[in-house]
Amino acid sequence: MDAKRAQEIQSSQAMANVICDGQSVYIEHVDQENGLATVHPVDDPNQKKSVSVESLSEQ
Repeated sequence: MDAKRAQEIQSSQAMANVICDGQSVYIEHVDQENGLATVHPVDDPNQKKSVSVESLSEQ
């Protein structure tokens, strides 16, 4: 996924099915300049991590 699409998903009211390392995640923030996203598992908002937007895929 590219940073622009990750930002679109993060800004959207609709819940997109985004996968990172085989796990469904919610995108909290996108740093387009550095190509990073802050994500957490859909079922565990306390497990935040920063990942490359390229490691995200939309299902």
